[in-house]
Amino acid sequence: MTLLSRATLGHVPQAVARPAYADAGVGIVHFGPGAFHRAHQAAYVDALLGDDPRWGIAAVSLRTRGTVDALSRQDGLYTLAIRDAEPSMRVIGAHRRFLGPEDAAETRALLADPAVGLVTATVTEKGYCLGVDGTLDMAHADIVHDLGGAAVPRSVVGWIVAGLAARRAAGLAPFVPMPCDNLANNGAKLHAALIAYAEAKDQGLADWIAGEVRVPSTMVDSITPASDAALEAAVAAGLGLEDRAPVQREAFAQWVIEDVGGIGPDLAGAGAIVTNDVAGYEKAKLRILNGAHSTLAYAGLLRGHASVGDAMGDPALAGFVDAMLREDVIPMLPAIAGLDLDAYRAAVLARFRNPAIVHRLDQIAQDGSQKLPYRLGDTLLANRAQGRMPTRTVAAFGCWIAFLMRRAREGTPILDPLGSRLAELAGRGNAADVVAGLIASGSGVPPEVGGDHALVELMKHAAQSADAAAWENIIGSCH
Repeated sequence: MTLLSRATLGHVPQAVARPAYADAGVGIVHFGPGAFHRAHQAAYVDALLGDDPRWGIAAVSLRTRGTVDALSRQDGLYTLAIRDAEPSMRVIGAHRRFLGPEDAAETRALLADPAVGLVTATVTEKGYCLGVDGTLDMAHADIVHDLGGAAVPRSVVGWIVAGLAARRAAGLAPFVPMPCDNLANNGAKLHAALIAYAEAKDQGLADWIAGEVRVPSTMVDSITPASDAALEAAVAAGLGLEDRAPVQREAFAQWVIEDVGGIGPDLAGAGAIVTNDVAGYEKAKLRILNGAHSTLAYAGLLRGHASVGDAMGDPALAGFVDAMLREDVIPMLPAIAGLDLDAYRAAVLARFRNPAIVHRLDQIAQDGSQKLPYRLGDTLLANRAQGRMPTRTVAAFGCWIAFLMRRAREGTPILDPLGSRLAELAGRGNAADVVAGLIASGSGVPPEVGGDHALVELMKHAAQSADAAAWENIIGSCH
């Protein structure tokens, strides 16, 4: 089958959207051109290039060439398949340059180019080389390598600082670095990391970065399943052309960007949300979307479900989660300009019902001790601070505890950084003892809970009920 490219773009069926521009310059350098970036940020950029062609993307991969080579062979074109009740396909053409690990000189030149105004990254939380306290880990192997005088940086922090140093040396304005990974307060953390790295090389450069470089915080959201052979086959059937770099996501996409006084491209015009309250959006996502996800995972697995869609097809469980969001979660969230919390709740639950996205509960259930203090624990404490008893949130914790107890009985590994400790605590058998052990050890349950006798007793009862599958004591309470 003929390969998708600019030469064959005219063969794409009219029903498939395609780039509304013939050419574009490079105004954005992006580190980490994986599936999420190409399904999410690149789609926003693609939408604005017809009006402002200055902002094409240079895709830079710091580790492997696979993705950039596949894009290059197709002249940067690839298909975005929307997986939803009303599926669609769209050809994206926002990427203009394709750089791998061996193209360091070209990457360095682009970062120094005054036409480049924005440098974005999706390198996962680990890619920023931060320690557990959120500051730059100066002992990280990549940072040690880069600060040791290496000609070619390994870290995205090293690359960004190198580009900023070149701008400063040439008397040019800095570009705007923008992290696009879901790391709380990511802009401030990256800014501090850039300064710390620069201080190890040149105090003057560090002072310039501190005073002149703006690093907006962001929040991104869209479920993006991995590309697979089934996707490639579906795209080939829809296009009549072979595409070796397709991506897929749900219809919903959200990009929240801190307003730092202008970042170059009009991303707001392309649908991004520019706000002074990224933290508010992060909090709403953590407590509504992620809190509901975790609740569905633990209760759903206990009730024999395998995916989010399966769990949402369980009327009692879906009703329980909806009631938890309406009665426990949303009343404890502050007003957020531009965000209707109840509409957001409804949109989240509708996304969970999407039959085209299979999101496995056992994946969501991993790392509960690290996630639950923020996804459910903050809601728990906020309610208690106002004298309210959030019974459904307590029940959600009870389901996590019962999940741990079941895994311990079965001898199934608990996938969590505290897995061994959790298995030992959960193996005690008695729900009351397990709850007491989790609280005493600070494992997943907020330590403040320990002094709240009424809450502890309710959590013990919830864990016991969930472990015994006495669902009328938990889920039945929402009817």
